[in-house]
Amino acid sequence: MARHIDYYVSLNSPWTHLGAARIEAMAARHGAGLRVFPVDFGAIFAGSGGLPLPKRSPQRQAYRLQELRRWRDRLGIPIQLQPRHFPADELPAACCVIALRETQGDAPALRLAHRVLKALWEEEKDTGDPATLSALIAECDLDAEAVMRLGAEPRWRERREADTQAALGRGVFGAPSYVIGEEIFWGQDRLDFVEERLAS
Repeated sequence: MARHIDYYVSLNSPWTHLGAARIEAMAARHGAGLRVFPVDFGAIFAGSGGLPLPKRSPQRQAYRLQELRRWRDRLGIPIQLQPRHFPADELPAACCVIALRETQGDAPALRLAHRVLKALWEEEKDTGDPATLSALIAECDLDAEAVMRLGAEPRWRERREADTQAALGRGVFGAPSYVIGEEIFWGQDRLDFVEERLAS
């Protein structure tokens, strides 16, 4: 039986970016479906007891930078540890990703989500800027004008809110989360366990 992964992401998350290429390759290797959900982790933190980055203790913030440096070096992914435009306004991009997922399918939605993450974390682009987002959509071989227009429809903001509540209901509390059946795997550092689950 084919596996399916529900993939809960923040389009501001360096951890999501660090795992992006690996989860795509893993899903392809195992013939698993991969459906991306760019949910509102501000709402998820509020509903699960988590804290957004600016409200975390100085010790936790400092340790996060140490871990990002370690994983950057381990994986060979040239992320900026403190990019100029972090955190970006992720709502416009999230709505475009959801609109693509619901109208064109999982592949173009995933392609745009991962392109946005790379632009923020490797290229220091302001992914919340409409002109930048439009250019990123075009780089994904999509009709930028049409996708921007579609993504601006209010129904996708409402769908994101519904997806966020559904994520909370499933027990999701951090990004990225990979959900297979009833099992949640939180964090790109849990991808070895995702692979074992897909292979089982």
